[in-house]
Amino acid sequence: MSFVEQHDLWSAEQHAAIADIEARIAADGLKTVRLAFADQHGVLRGKTVVAADAINLFRSGCGISSTLLLKDTSNQTVFSVFDGDDATPAAFRGASDMLMVPDPTTFKALPWAPGTGWVLCDLHMPDGAPSALCSRNILKRSLADLADAGFDLMAGLEVELHVFRLVSEALGPSDAARPGMPGTPPQVGLLNQGYQYLAESRYDQLSPVFELIREGLQGLGLPLRSLEVEFGPSQIEFTFAPGIGLEVADTMVLFRSAVKQICRRNGYHATFMCRPRVANVMSSGWHLHQSLRCRHGGDNAFIGRGDAPLSDVALQYLAGLLKHARAAAAFSTPTINGYRRYRAYSLAPDRANWGHDNRGVMVRAIGRAGDPATRLENRVGEPAANPYLYLASQVISGLDGVRQGLTPPPSADLPYASQAPALPHSLEEALQALQADLHLCAGVGQDFVDCFLRIKGAELARFHQEVSEWEQREYFDLF
Repeated sequence: MSFVEQHDLWSAEQHAAIADIEARIAADGLKTVRLAFADQHGVLRGKTVVAADAINLFRSGCGISSTLLLKDTSNQTVFSVFDGDDATPAAFRGASDMLMVPDPTTFKALPWAPGTGWVLCDLHMPDGAPSALCSRNILKRSLADLADAGFDLMAGLEVELHVFRLVSEALGPSDAARPGMPGTPPQVGLLNQGYQYLAESRYDQLSPVFELIREGLQGLGLPLRSLEVEFGPSQIEFTFAPGIGLEVADTMVLFRSAVKQICRRNGYHATFMCRPRVANVMSSGWHLHQSLRCRHGGDNAFIGRGDAPLSDVALQYLAGLLKHARAAAAFSTPTINGYRRYRAYSLAPDRANWGHDNRGVMVRAIGRAGDPATRLENRVGEPAANPYLYLASQVISGLDGVRQGLTPPPSADLPYASQAPALPHSLEEALQALQADLHLCAGVGQDFVDCFLRIKGAELARFHQEVSEWEQREYFDLF
């Protein structure tokens, strides 16, 4: 029996998809297949296999080093896996293997890489158990908990990013990276001067890169809805039609990876970094639109009745999002850079509040009584967030509000003056809030949280060791 059959890892839909993949590999003349999974940071990693071996590896799984789940953003393994470090998860000692098990329903042929297939994987341990450190597994578990309560998550993506002209790739020997020290970033130039929000002329300036990206995303079958010029120089936005549960997070990781690959192949540099250190640019956010769909009947559980714009379930879910907002920020905004976006009067939130159709709050309620499109838009996220962890934190938080029957505070009509808890001012503060939120830790998994805290702690330690340009400018001549 194969690994998949032995441990009963696939659904009937996944088993059925294999025959179609075999046919597509032959019909499209695919030569290789990329097996990919999202690491702790939401960055895709994996192996490329020749097409002739791909189907067998789909069923048997593909071995890969477990240390890929123990690295910070500089690719430094922050656990001592060879010397008996008690903090190292037992199953990961010695840089042991784990298995990538492809999800056949996610198979794609890459439009920009002829002869190449692409599939997302779940991570399992050699005994067949889902890896506790696999973020895709964490979201699947939280969605199953939501399903037990009678709901599915309906979510839509609204994502901002920057695309620059690539001036220099910084590929000299002295530019190279090493673990703990990322390499020299590329030199870039602007594609437009910005600050003509949604201007037709600005869109036309960016049309060549928009068309490259659009063609690639639609070729992947992603549910692209709109392409927009944002506020700042070289800043753009994409929105996607709403989807159900896991497919939304899958769309986000594929979208980010596709955009970066397409742009680099064509002389551009795309970044989902929240606030690049480029003069005059704006911060980028990731607004997550969400509602609950009743599993019996398929109705939107957030639709208000009578004069109420939101149902009781929507208000309870909203209250859960606010209750856990400070802790969940560790997953919605997991980088040091992302906290530079939380500024008053900037179309970004700075406190855990909500309001009806107000773009200054953290959670914007959208819809009227009886409106089938009623939803909550959480504006807290940065586009670099791990999609599986961001969505899982929303489900865990919102469902807690529903189960406890929580009531949110009044709508904040003056969002930057409301008496609401401040969002964390730094990643350190967010991690402290996460550690103290026992419900969110239990929902995500304490083993994962412990590992996540250590990884992010290592990232922060490296940051604090650096002498910044601000310090040099402030003190070098003065003292």
